[in-house]
Amino acid sequence: YSNFIDDLRVYVRGGTGGMGYPNLGGEGGRGGDVWFVARERTTLKSIREKYPQKRFVAGAGANSSVKALKGEKGKDCEVHVPLGISVLDDDGKQIGELNAAGERFLAARGGLGGSLATNFLPCKGQRRSVHLDLKLIADVGLVGFPNAGKSSLLSKISHAKPEIANYAFTTIQPELGKIMYADYKQISVADLPGLIEGAHANKGMGHKFLKHVERTKQLLLVVDISGFQLSIKTQFRTAFETILLLTKELELYKEELVTKPALLAINKMDLPCAKDNLDELMTQLENPQDFLHLLEEEMIPANTLEFREVIPVSTYTGEGIEELKTCIRKSIDEQAEQVNEEYRKKKLLLLQTSK
Repeated sequence: YSNFIDDLRVYVRGGTGGMGYPNLGGEGGRGGDVWFVARERTTLKSIREKYPQKRFVAGAGANSSVKALKGEKGKDCEVHVPLGISVLDDDGKQIGELNAAGERFLAARGGLGGSLATNFLPCKGQRRSVHLDLKLIADVGLVGFPNAGKSSLLSKISHAKPEIANYAFTTIQPELGKIMYADYKQISVADLPGLIEGAHANKGMGHKFLKHVERTKQLLLVVDISGFQLSIKTQFRTAFETILLLTKELELYKEELVTKPALLAINKMDLPCAKDNLDELMTQLENPQDFLHLLEEEMIPANTLEFREVIPVSTYTGEGIEELKTCIRKSIDEQAEQVNEEYRKKKLLLLQTSK
């Protein structure tokens, strides 16, 4: 994944409490806490560079004294983390997540100060190692096999400038771009490393790619109209077979991914025979059940993706790019309206039941 880091293991320790003062029943201050705070324009790479030891320890509580029977609380330690972080313990169990700027997670609690209950001896703070697991948050995630033209498409529809070349694995780290509309509406699009067959089993970039798809609101499948072949050792796949295989990889990784709203961009329409291939593909998409025999049984997905729109495009000539941007906007707006409608219905139901 080169310079991109999407998993970081760190050690956190809450501060030790302060000593109590037995003679006058004084109570030591509680140790400081370690907090993870979500902040924009922060990366796991910057955390690793700034704190190479990857240790975060909060301040100790102040001892009780004649001047101050109640000791002051130790200083909290705040660690700024990117949006889209899942906090996992060493067993891989999720213990928290941070998706919006300003959200906080208590990573390690400080120890209690010495008091009558503890024989005036302080307690140590909580200590543990945790994993910060990053999943990119974007409105739309580009899904496709290598060399389908995802990077080219992202550069055409947004202001992102990903690396583009005529070989399979150009994208080796996620790339985020924003589509800017005339009314200043912005939609974020993530170009993610190309899937290969077997990605669900962590082949190629497997899980490193697929986990980022989880946080996107919608999928945009990008398929080469002329088909796909990774190398001379692998089988050639038509555009229709490619769509089914992509669906299968998403389904095997996590079934919920197939339920996301999806659009389909058919790329490289400037190639010879593209029109004939497109006509054949549209026929296959209208009645996919009639063509499932083209694939081996284990490669057929249990559920085929329902595409809201199918848009033929050419990143070389610019054909269909504006139409695609319009379709993305329409689809995102419709989904937002649907979510708002469901929220309004829930509110109304709560009001009716409370009455």
